[in-house]
Amino acid sequence: MQKFMLMLTLVLAGELIFGLPFHTARFFRPTFLEVFAFSNTQLGDAFAAYGVTAMLAYFPGGAIADRYPPRMLMTVSLFATAAGGVYMSTFPGELQMTLLYGFWGISTILLFWAALISATRQWGGDHLQGRAFGILEGGRGLAAAGFGVVMAVVLASYMPLQVDLANDEQRREGFRMVILLYSAATAAAGCLTWFVLPKAMIPGASTHSNPLKGMATVVRRPIVWAQAAVIVCAYCGFKGSDNYSLYAVQVLGMDEVAAAKFTAYASYLRPVGAITAGLLADRFSTSKIIVAAFSVLLVSYGLLAVAVPSASWLNLIFANLLISFFAVFALRGVYFALLQETKTPKYLTCSSVGLISLLGYTPDIFFAPIAGRILDSAPGLVGHQYFFMFLAGIALLGILSIASVVWLNRRRPAEI
Repeated sequence: MQKFMLMLTLVLAGELIFGLPFHTARFFRPTFLEVFAFSNTQLGDAFAAYGVTAMLAYFPGGAIADRYPPRMLMTVSLFATAAGGVYMSTFPGELQMTLLYGFWGISTILLFWAALISATRQWGGDHLQGRAFGILEGGRGLAAAGFGVVMAVVLASYMPLQVDLANDEQRREGFRMVILLYSAATAAAGCLTWFVLPKAMIPGASTHSNPLKGMATVVRRPIVWAQAAVIVCAYCGFKGSDNYSLYAVQVLGMDEVAAAKFTAYASYLRPVGAITAGLLADRFSTSKIIVAAFSVLLVSYGLLAVAVPSASWLNLIFANLLISFFAVFALRGVYFALLQETKTPKYLTCSSVGLISLLGYTPDIFFAPIAGRILDSAPGLVGHQYFFMFLAGIALLGILSIASVVWLNRRRPAEI
């Protein structure tokens, strides 16, 4: 029961801390753009501010997680992030929102991320790494989908039956309630983390070694850089799903509430994809599952890049949107399990996670600005087709990246 409660806490905390900066834009992008009067480019630039501060926080965050208990670090992070949500509910301007996203880049990463990954690796032991990370990602997906559906219902309750007739005030009040509820849920996760996680550090972390020495060691390991490249490509696919609700509105003709519900319901594939991938990774290998997932994405994005919203294409479009969701979630469910496949020492877990995340999550800096400019350059169907071509190219790079991990791992494992 204690092990179940620990994973449940990691799942809820691990997802809700990203609810305010990401769920609000992923599930409710048309509404978000409307109430803040942002273009895709402006929102992308705000996400870039998040990416810059997050990038700066990943590596030192790994060293900090080697020295302090996850309970303390994660609780502080959750409460700080929730406080930012209260400010967001006042609908600040573009500059203030950019600064807020920069603050969230620190509050969600510096004290939180490496501690979460280290705790999950310890939970899985030596032989269930795929299952541990699959459950973490799958559970996070289930939490995201559940909260997304609830929040879509909350937003709909402020709208008239014919959503297209909603006025600006109705949208603002509905979205304000969504933001405040996400803030309350994030703070509640902070309370749960404080009471459930053990006071001591997770066993296996290095309590006496110099964290700077661990950082220097992982920088010299080429295979760590290769793992980071895999995560760059996988995370781009995940970030790409942020635009699916906009695609549903602008190309498929859905209203904003229906689009929010579609992306929220599709998120229920996250636990299915992540846990399935985790189980298969423990049975076969993590690298094989990653190759398969990137290959599926390459085909799926390629089809969406040429699809048009006609009667003959519609079913294929929806099928490929769902398939791409599944493959992205599968990737997220297992890419940190590569730490075990590549024989990363446990005392280097946090430092490795810091460097891998520093590099691997750089799409938080560049992806949204690039995507926003692609979509704004050719509004409507053509812009979205260009966007899926961009994603297809990244999926191909993902296949090459995991191939390099396999090659390095087989070549001289003791030195990489």
